Amino acid sequence: MVQHGFLVDGEWISRGTPVQILSPYDSTVVGETFQATPADLDRAIAAAVCSFEETRHLPAAERKRVLLAVADGISRSKEDFARMIALEAGKPMKAARVEVERAIFTFTLAAEESTRNTDEHLSLAGNPERSGLVRRFPIGPIAAITPFNFPLNLVAHKLAPAMAVGCTVVLKPAPQTPITALMLARIIHDAGWPAGALNVLPLANEDAAAMVADDRLKMLSFTGSAKVGWELKAKSGKKRVVLELGGNAAVIVHSDADIAEAATRCAFGGFTYAGQSCISVQRIFVEQSKYQQFLDTLVPKVRALKCGDPLDETVDVGPLIRESDAERIENWISEAVSAGAKLLCVGKRTLNRRFIEPAVLTHTKPNQRVNSEEIFGPVVTVEPYRDFDEALKLVNDSRYGLQAGIFTNAPDLIARAFDELEVGGVIVNDVPTFRSDQMPYGGVKDSGLGREGVRYAMEEMTDLKVLVTKTS
Repeated sequence: MVQHGFLVDGEWISRGTPVQILSPYDSTVVGETFQATPADLDRAIAAAVCSFEETRHLPAAERKRVLLAVADGISRSKEDFARMIALEAGKPMKAARVEVERAIFTFTLAAEESTRNTDEHLSLAGNPERSGLVRRFPIGPIAAITPFNFPLNLVAHKLAPAMAVGCTVVLKPAPQTPITALMLARIIHDAGWPAGALNVLPLANEDAAAMVADDRLKMLSFTGSAKVGWELKAKSGKKRVVLELGGNAAVIVHSDADIAEAATRCAFGGFTYAGQSCISVQRIFVEQSKYQQFLDTLVPKVRALKCGDPLDETVDVGPLIRESDAERIENWISEAVSAGAKLLCVGKRTLNRRFIEPAVLTHTKPNQRVNSEEIFGPVVTVEPYRDFDEALKLVNDSRYGLQAGIFTNAPDLIARAFDELEVGGVIVNDVPTFRSDQMPYGGVKDSGLGREGVRYAMEEMTDLKVLVTKTS
C-alpha cells in the first residue's frame, strides 16, 4: 500500500484523518492519503493568490521548460501511473496505458502552446493616428474539480493549460482516485513549478463548496455530472465557469456506411472502461435497410468482450466505480425490458456485483432512462430510422449535447449533421467516444459550458486586454 500526503503551499501534508482508497474491483486497499480540512483549503487558496504574482510574470520559456519536465516525468513513470489508474479507477490496463500516453501529450502540447505569440495587432479603421494591440493575460487563481474516470488526463487538462498561461490552481481530485492526482502533483512540484502555484487537496464535498464560493478564486473548471455542475455554477458568484458535464452520446449509421466497421467501433465506444465516459456510445440509430445487418454484426462483438480484473492485460470491461452504480444500471435495464424492450446480451450484475455484463437493448422508447439519462455504464440501445431527417431528430431529442458520431460517406449528409446536430462535436465515420487532446471539447444544453482542449482551455483561463496607442 502506498501513502501520499497532499500538497498545500509547497508542503506535503501527512496528518489528520487517514483516507484509505479501495479498489473497485475487489475492495482491497490500494493506497492511503489524508483528509484535508477547511483550514487547509483556506491556506491553499491564500497560497494560490500569493503565488499568482510570480507565475503571471514567469517567462514563457520557463513555463515551457516546466511543462516539458512534467511530460518527461510522467513518461519515466508510465507503468506506475497505469497500474495506479487500474487499481484506483478499475480501468483495464490497456485503457490505462492509453490515458497515460494522452497525459504526456497534453503536457507536451501545453508546452508548445505556452510560447506561441498570440498578440493581435489591430488596424483601427477611421483612426489612422492610433494603433491597437490585443493580448491575453492570465485570469488568476483557478478552482479545479475533476472526476474519477480519467484521474490523470482530465487532471492534466486542468493543470497543463493553467501552467501554460501562468495561472495557479487549487485542485480537488475525485474522492475515489486522489492518489493518481497526487502522483502527478509530485512530478509538477519536482519539476520546479513555484510553491503554492499548485495545491491538491482531498476534500469532503461539503468542504469543497468553499472553493466555489470564494471570490479569491477567479475561475471554476469542473468536470463531472450535469446535476452537480449546474448546482456549482449557481453558487460560483462572479467567477468564470467552465463545465464539462455528461451526455448520452448518439451514433447515426447510414445505409452507405461500412457496417462492419461501424459495429466494431460501436462495440469499442459503448463498452470501453465499462461505458464510464461522458462520450461513451449510448444511443445508436441505424437506417432501416441495414438495421438487422448491423445488429447481427454488433452483438457477437459485444458478447466477445471480456470482463474481469483490470490488471489482467486481456480484460476489456472492468467494474463500475461503485456498487450502487451497477445496481442503478441493472434497474434501468429491467425497467426498459418490463416496458417492452428486448435485451440481446445478458446485461446482469456479475462477479463481485460491481460488474454489469455488456448489454445491447432494442425496441426501447426515447423517454426511457436508458435513452433519456446518462447511463454511464456498459449499455447501448439500437433503434432503426426511416430517413435522415428522422435520424437527426432522434439524436437531438435529448437534454444533452456533448458529441455525436455519424457513419456515412455522403458529403451532403455530413454537412447537414454538422449544421443541425445540437452537440459540441460531430465525429465522422467514427464514434463520439473519439477525442484528441488538442480538439475544442465541450457541449451544449445540459452537457456544459465553455471548452477544454489545451489551446481552448488557455483561452478560457485568460482575459483579453487591448492597448491603444496614439502614434501622431
